[in-house]
Amino acid sequence: MGKLNTTLTAAAVLLALGACSEQKPEQTEQTAAVDKTMNEQAKTYDNILLNEYQGPYGGVPAFDKMELKNLKPALEKGMDLQRKEIEAIANNPEPPTFENTIVAMERAGKELGNVFTYYGIWSANMSSPEFREIQAEMSPVLSAFFTEITQNEKLFERVKAVYEGEEYKTLGTEEQRVTWLTYNGFAHNGAALDGEKKQRYAEINKELASLYTQFSNNVLADEEGYVTYITEDQLDGLPETFIKGAAAAAKSRGEEGKYAITNTRSSMDPFLTYSTNRELREKVWRTYYNRGDNGDASDNNEIIKKILKLRHERVQLQGYDNYAQWRLEDRMAKNPDNAMDLMMKVWPAAIARVEEEVADMQKIADEEGADITIKPWDYRFYAEKVRQAKYDLDSNEVKQYLQLDKLREAMFYVAGRLFNFEFKAVAEGEVPVWNEDVKVWEVLDKDSKEHVGLWYLDPFARQGKRSGAWATTYRSYTTFDGKETVLSSNNSNFVKGAEGEPTLISWDDAETYFHEFGHALHFLSADVKYPTSHSGVRDYTEFQSQLLERWLTTDEVINQYLVHYETGKPIPQELVNKIKKASTFNEGFKTTEYLASAIMDLKYHTTDPANIDPDNFEREELNKLNMPEEVVMRHRSPHFGHVFSGEGYAAAYYGYMWAEVLTADASEAFAEAPGGFYDKEVGDRLVKYLFSVRNAMDPAEAYRKFRGRDAKVEALMRDRGFPVPEKEGK
Repeated sequence: MGKLNTTLTAAAVLLALGACSEQKPEQTEQTAAVDKTMNEQAKTYDNILLNEYQGPYGGVPAFDKMELKNLKPALEKGMDLQRKEIEAIANNPEPPTFENTIVAMERAGKELGNVFTYYGIWSANMSSPEFREIQAEMSPVLSAFFTEITQNEKLFERVKAVYEGEEYKTLGTEEQRVTWLTYNGFAHNGAALDGEKKQRYAEINKELASLYTQFSNNVLADEEGYVTYITEDQLDGLPETFIKGAAAAAKSRGEEGKYAITNTRSSMDPFLTYSTNRELREKVWRTYYNRGDNGDASDNNEIIKKILKLRHERVQLQGYDNYAQWRLEDRMAKNPDNAMDLMMKVWPAAIARVEEEVADMQKIADEEGADITIKPWDYRFYAEKVRQAKYDLDSNEVKQYLQLDKLREAMFYVAGRLFNFEFKAVAEGEVPVWNEDVKVWEVLDKDSKEHVGLWYLDPFARQGKRSGAWATTYRSYTTFDGKETVLSSNNSNFVKGAEGEPTLISWDDAETYFHEFGHALHFLSADVKYPTSHSGVRDYTEFQSQLLERWLTTDEVINQYLVHYETGKPIPQELVNKIKKASTFNEGFKTTEYLASAIMDLKYHTTDPANIDPDNFEREELNKLNMPEEVVMRHRSPHFGHVFSGEGYAAAYYGYMWAEVLTADASEAFAEAPGGFYDKEVGDRLVKYLFSVRNAMDPAEAYRKFRGRDAKVEALMRDRGFPVPEKEGK
């Protein structure tokens, strides 16, 4: 989940140096030389991937004109253009100022930024063997390019001079933070190294870029290559809507008459929940959790070893003990000990709850005479039976009221109440898209009707699209160089309903739908000047999206948008009561599978990797934690893309839990307010301090402005139905 991860090692630098602006401000003497270079380059190119966006809404990407043959030359030209811009900034004879150095860097790299919009679509939404060849070739080249920028000594000296100079004290709050973020981005990525160390740092970045690409492509190969086909006599227990979707998935793969269980969570999860065929459940479970771990050409274990060793070597060049220490230095947690401390406060309660959940399941299995011991492939199946027995709650019954289109309308309703946004469908063909399933909405201010941006939705699974759910932007809001409106995007992998029928999803998937929309609202509500203000703090960036999940269970959403897909009747109050009563059901499983991945991530990055064998290390460390044998990590190491297909969540997957503490605490602020989750005063503070500021304000300070204090871990424990620790803290 979360913003689409690039395969580039220097992704953070890309965010800091890329720009999304069209107009130029009034020139000063100091910026004349730089802007002369840039103005010469502000032209139309033969390669459409480089061009400024054209058309309505301030310009939109030409997704209908993407041709893969243009990608490599566009990347090469984009790097060349940005290299000239950077050289002009670095060699400016005028003394360094905020305007001629920091702002000039914010403006640089527009063409390459445009190319990366299309690159991201090919990578995540419509991958192909041909694209992956280009990706494998260009990833190390791009990494070397961005490393070249961070290691540009003249450029770093100018940035440092602005950061340490007298002018800095006179800058506005956002200007100071952008300067600090830029300086820190350089210092944190080896700019201060010299000689052989600097050269080795660059070499490591290139090697890592190739390994990240290889890792993610191996996972995708296993997701595409390992599809389980079943026949009509193997459908027992499966809901009709799932069967229709599986039939359509098989037909699209040339296997008409069969039923495809694709190797994605959205297909695996409901199959394991409902299929009565235990042997098939085990097969589907193993197929999914063994991605990247099949001992074949797509096996990722050796790649993990190489990644860990290279990361460790790289941070040692800068004087850090381990990768996690380096990674967390500028995060909310500050260091690995604080992150681990939070997780270990929750871990004992989580595995204790798993023990209770398994006992409930085993009791039902014994009563049925199943003559089995609960295994991981039984967990979802028997959890569903426990849910029905304990709460009289049938997940499939709930699903009948969870229509994808209605849930989208519900999200629009919430956005209207909290953010004053109105979503207006864009006529088909008015805005280019990359697939016929992609739809677009214009986002307006409800009162003024002022244009805020566009929202693209790509909801369904298909071949070439990576698994999971994510949000991204094709243009972020800025004002420093003329107002730029937002182009936001949500992407999911729902199994499309049969022709002419609505797509029904699970409650967990509905929460994920709201979660990702929270990221989109974070983009759309931004009110910042500079591109760098959009750079995320990893253990904070999931907070806003996790918080938005809470509005799914508000009465306003339930009563208006959860209607039966056949009758159109609202969900019965009795069923709603059951859903709310069961809100902490199976929380042991959910928390344990997540925490196991997050803890392992930190252990990988605080342990000397010299002798790590991923399979053994994963097993041994989980044993030390008393990991319940009935639960597996949410992301096992060989397909842990958050951590090994890039650096976005590396040593930072704990961030979801850190953000959950903020989420639970902020939720209590709404629950205690007179107007509940739609309270005007609390809602205004939400938008002002938690969404619109992005990274233009320190996250800890922003949260204190919203809540009046720091968040407390006891809110999380209450939220999950766990015993509240005697001493709260975080």
